[in-house]
Amino acid sequence: MRRLTRTVAAAALAATLALVSGCSSGSDKSADTKGASGALEKVTYLTSFGNFGRDSYAWVAKEKGFFKEAGFDVDIKPGQGTGAVIQTITGGQADFGPIDLTGGLLQMGNGQAKDFVAVAAIQQRTMAAIVSVEGKNIATPKDLEGKKLADTPGSVVRNLFPTYAQLAGIDGSKVTWVNGEAQALMGMLGSGSVDGIGQFVVGQPTVAAVTKKTPVVLPYSNVMQDLYGNALITSAKIAKEKPEMVKKFTAALLKGLEYALANPQEAAEILKKNVDATVPAAAAAELELMAAYVRSSNSGTAIGTLDSGRVAKSIALLQGAGALKNDLTPDQIIDFNLAPKA
Repeated sequence: MRRLTRTVAAAALAATLALVSGCSSGSDKSADTKGASGALEKVTYLTSFGNFGRDSYAWVAKEKGFFKEAGFDVDIKPGQGTGAVIQTITGGQADFGPIDLTGGLLQMGNGQAKDFVAVAAIQQRTMAAIVSVEGKNIATPKDLEGKKLADTPGSVVRNLFPTYAQLAGIDGSKVTWVNGEAQALMGMLGSGSVDGIGQFVVGQPTVAAVTKKTPVVLPYSNVMQDLYGNALITSAKIAKEKPEMVKKFTAALLKGLEYALANPQEAAEILKKNVDATVPAAAAAELELMAAYVRSSNSGTAIGTLDSGRVAKSIALLQGAGALKNDLTPDQIIDFNLAPKA
């Protein structure tokens, strides 16, 4: 269990509605239309969901010139979660975007999606969690029994809950799930209509702002340590036809990620510059919380790396819990030739 300090909650107060309402500007207006080797290649990038601080590293890569140096003119658009990001990319309306890798495994392994590959890890550990607030008598996973939780039907948090419950010793039949729109979940928690919601760990500042209470967080990573968090994906077509382009884009994006983690306040201001509704204090707080999930526990391992053995363990865990209908191998969802090397 983790509790957000009241200091961070106060700083994030104004973020209640702001973070997801803005959208990015178009392609980089400050970038020249020509690079040293000709025109910059236009790329459409989707965030994971909305315009939260957790996704600000893409704007950092754009603002600091990392994309331009790599030869790209990038249009950043707000994504709408794992399923929608996959669909938009495989449909050809976008080129890159982050998804929850476990959510991607579930979609591919259950025949709901195909024709995409992951090319880099954004977070080395899953950020999925059940979030409650003080006063709900929830302190451990077992305390969820008899409680009412809310999430969107397709959420990775909700889809993974049976596996989490099994490993955490929860009787899942004693937990009631109700549907809620993504933007309404925190309000449902704040109103007291539910006892907890599906949420990412880094959403704590906004939960505190909406509910005006201290969040109580049960991270899935406490019992499912091999699961990755978000991973950068592209279409199988782009990966096959433009491998060098994928490598260059990935390197530029990860450079932005590393810079944002090292300079969260500056990254938050860059997000504010591009998404007017941003509250920098909340955006910076999200990045500070996210840092521990991005950096590998193995000293010296580069940001963005993906390990085949860990992915295989994740697949085995999901299969053992009956969460996958079809067999999967790591190289079906990850192109290890394009991913950063450890």
